[in-house]
Amino acid sequence: MNIPSQLKYTKDHEWVKIEGDIITVGITDFAQGELGDIVYVEVETVDETLEAEEIFGTVEAVKTVSDLFLPVSGEIIEFNSSLEDEPEKVNSDPYGDGWMIKVKCSDVSQFDSLLSADDYKALIGA
Repeated sequence: MNIPSQLKYTKDHEWVKIEGDIITVGITDFAQGELGDIVYVEVETVDETLEAEEIFGTVEAVKTVSDLFLPVSGEIIEFNSSLEDEPEKVNSDPYGDGWMIKVKCSDVSQFDSLLSADDYKALIGA
């Protein structure tokens, strides 16, 4: 299982890549494996400002639909539109081409509450 050490994580199985006050968010390798074949990613919150842990979208797999939770408060500035035609990128490359959104973070101190790779491994028993 792939859990890159340079990323931060949430208890809801999102990963976070931090670059200044812009974060990129996707779901973890563990999450995509648990969901199975992803057939649709829906994000209708671009240009909206949401609080941490609010739902920013959904991911639909063959067996289930799961909510996606925003790791930190901020404005959703971009959706990975390639997922509209190729949602399977979330399965094949969850930390690369399968990223979901970019967010302009309104409170960078919230990063401190995110899980490290080691904390996330402990959470999932890896």
